[in-house]
Amino acid sequence: MGVLAGIFSGALLLSPLVMAQQAILEGSRFYPQESAKGMVATSHFLASEVARDVLAQGGNAVDAAVVAGFALAVTQPRSGNIGGGGFMLISDEQSGDVIAIDYRETAPAAATETMFQDEDGEAVTERSRYTHLAAGVPGTVAGLAMALEEYGTMSLADALAPAIRLAEEGFAVPSRFVQGIQDSKARFEPWEASMAKFFKEDGSAYEVGDTYRQPDLAATLKRIAENGAREFYEGETARLIVAEMENHDGLITMEDLAGYQPVAREPSHGTYRGYDIYAMSPPSSGGAHIVQMLNILEDYPIDEMGFGSADSLHLMAEAMKRAYADRSEYLGDTGFVDVPLDGITSKEYAAELRAQISMEQATPSADIGPGDPLPYESNETTHFSIADGEGLAVSNTYTINFSYGSGIVVDGAGFLLNNEMDDFSAKPGVPNAYGLIGGEANKVEPGKRMLSSMTPTIVKRDGKNFMITGSPGGSRIITTTLQMLMNVIDHNMNIQSAVSAPRMHHQWLPDELRVEDGFSPDTLELLRQRGHTVSQQDAMGAAQSIVIRDGMFYGGADPRRSTSSAIGL
Repeated sequence: MGVLAGIFSGALLLSPLVMAQQAILEGSRFYPQESAKGMVATSHFLASEVARDVLAQGGNAVDAAVVAGFALAVTQPRSGNIGGGGFMLISDEQSGDVIAIDYRETAPAAATETMFQDEDGEAVTERSRYTHLAAGVPGTVAGLAMALEEYGTMSLADALAPAIRLAEEGFAVPSRFVQGIQDSKARFEPWEASMAKFFKEDGSAYEVGDTYRQPDLAATLKRIAENGAREFYEGETARLIVAEMENHDGLITMEDLAGYQPVAREPSHGTYRGYDIYAMSPPSSGGAHIVQMLNILEDYPIDEMGFGSADSLHLMAEAMKRAYADRSEYLGDTGFVDVPLDGITSKEYAAELRAQISMEQATPSADIGPGDPLPYESNETTHFSIADGEGLAVSNTYTINFSYGSGIVVDGAGFLLNNEMDDFSAKPGVPNAYGLIGGEANKVEPGKRMLSSMTPTIVKRDGKNFMITGSPGGSRIITTTLQMLMNVIDHNMNIQSAVSAPRMHHQWLPDELRVEDGFSPDTLELLRQRGHTVSQQDAMGAAQSIVIRDGMFYGGADPRRSTSSAIGL
């Protein structure tokens, strides 16, 4: 840790205010980044800057990832967080290990299966989204601390220093920040602490370039730096969370917080055209279904069909429908339910599903149900990818679910509560906020981790790290990540082209092929002739990604987020 001592004293870095002002004046630039030493790709330029500086001063990719994670909690409160949870994948070329860290939120001990239903047994959606009942026990602080302790070289206090400085000194807000606050004002208005955090003392809104400071959040981060990660779960911060719950009929208790622990898991693993695909395992559904869809598609000449062709889009939609149908039935927290992972990810099961697909006609979703993969064994999420020159790569996705979570700031602590309880099945068969259907496997149970679509992914070739990717986007996370892999592996795109290319999505129900702008109208008409209901909608995901070829690091920042930044060193 000696090489990193004093790295964040302030002498070696521009102030966050100056850095942000420069970025605002220069504007966002999205072009391929390359480096021979390492690469950082995050959804906010300030987080990318401080993470890059960690690598430049001798820290490893995990150090940089933890620094970025805490920095995003300050600079991007709509999705960066210490009040939520997520998943981290770490690949170490030297040992050959790929490790998955699950720091997903858990249901409080007082949670019940019917807590989001009314007296008639009908789901009450607002209760699981915009109240204190919507919050699961947060996992981010414990998860990042676990990664740092097991695989990093920095102290937690050093890793928190940039985030503390950003919160204390403030930073110049970009237009995306200003617009996001304005769009969500109605969610903040019922809560005094939320209005105090996101609006000026006189109640007026921040404007582009204004300095934004967060003294309560800075104090919380300082307590964690001084007392360790358990302070969040057992100290003053925990007491502030519980007081917030007790004042507003929430469920999280001191016992819930003290009992929270992140979990190291085996990642989901598959192969695709000679590449090893590693992605998050349950309670994420993403990894299993990424492998499942790639298995289905591997038997088709996707490269010859070409990017954006009617044939390739049709096949992708058909694979997606079948994977999402299985998701509705089988996926959940493996600590509570048996998930048939071996079956879902097997090449044999993929062959059965592939045999159901016609090239000439779309299969109606009504004719597709969960298969038999035996035997058993959020829109405003944020993703970042980091790789160093010593063979260590990190893919991290974390969230508070909706943009700004529940909209509720913990009074005195300065951070937003998640509304991840909405990711449980409030009632089996009833869709959640993203239209995803859930079943008994994902019902609410005390201590259970809710099902997620977050899919941090690392691709290896011949034992070497090749690609680090993932995305936010709720139910579109899995399909966005799938397309990132196909753009690079099948269509041989450079990473910036792969990140920027238009995307599509199908999730079985509703029976709708969603597409971004950018596909040929002729192609879309051909898809309609095959029976697809095509809907052009808003942009999907933000896949901050890295590819490593011949010792060079190539970073792609997703232009769907105006603050995105890929930086090499």
